[in-house]
Amino acid sequence: MIKLSPLMLVTALLLTFTMALVALVYERFHEYYQGSAINLLMIALALFVTFLINYGVLVILFKSYDKKQIKIISETFPNYFVEENPISLQELGEKFSDIQHDADAKVEVMQEMDKYRKEYLGNVSHELKTPLFSIQGYVETLMDGGVENLNIRDKYLDRISKSVDRILNIVQDLDMISKLESGQISLSYSRFDLNALVREVFDLLDLEAQKISAKFTLFTPQSTVWVYADRKQISQVLVNLLANAVYYCNREKASINVEINLLGSEAIVKVSDNGMGIKPESLARIFERFYRVDSARSRKEGGSGLGLAIVKHIMEAHHKTIDVQSVYLEGTQFIFRLDLTP
Repeated sequence: MIKLSPLMLVTALLLTFTMALVALVYERFHEYYQGSAINLLMIALALFVTFLINYGVLVILFKSYDKKQIKIISETFPNYFVEENPISLQELGEKFSDIQHDADAKVEVMQEMDKYRKEYLGNVSHELKTPLFSIQGYVETLMDGGVENLNIRDKYLDRISKSVDRILNIVQDLDMISKLESGQISLSYSRFDLNALVREVFDLLDLEAQKISAKFTLFTPQSTVWVYADRKQISQVLVNLLANAVYYCNREKASINVEINLLGSEAIVKVSDNGMGIKPESLARIFERFYRVDSARSRKEGGSGLGLAIVKHIMEAHHKTIDVQSVYLEGTQFIFRLDLTP
């Protein structure tokens, strides 16, 4: 059953009266001015007056309807949704559109996060599967009698040890990148000599470099370069970058350089090699977790695939960025900046 409101009754009566008045005027003048131009003019005038009255009534009707609907919405939704100042349905519709847009954006973000979660779990599973399967195979061989052969036993135990080390490296890297992303690692800033730190990392990776006859070289403008940063984390950045350079550099006449330049209040650090380089289509992805330029070589070397992602997060924690430049088959250069201290 339709509920009649006073406004609806007044509107109906007013429209009825208007139409009756138009009909009365038309009948009154029709017999005197039938067929004349004045007759047509009167008809046009009557229609125009009818239009004005109808338009005014509809405007009043819709304004009243807007107020009622906004009142209903304000009682339905939280108080912050409808402001104290009167608004129109059009403005209310725009608010709904904004909310819908925000909701769509949140849904899209959630879908991307779900996709990332699936890829992340898949990558972790894939990285751990290789060393675990290797361990399983070696253990089964030893259990089937291989342990009695000292050569086989020692060789397989050594391989098992390397596979365990690789699993530990992956787990440690996963733990570090999770803490960096969640902000659980707080930086411990200190003043230290960047030149000395670079030489320490050179010594740390010297044995690996000797295996491929690679040469480390430091180019620096002065004997000491004092910077202000987290020494431990910057050491990790240099280790990851230089270890990558060792793994990917040219196996003949391998050259790995660290160049330090001073610009204003910053030290610009460039880590470069003359290795295989990176293809242009891969440059945009090298800081992604588990992304490998050469998956076969990385797995052979036992890397976790998280080294450059960790580097990126450490630099972001310092409110700095790291850039990469590379020419395929010629070499790669990573560039980052650190704040100088007096």
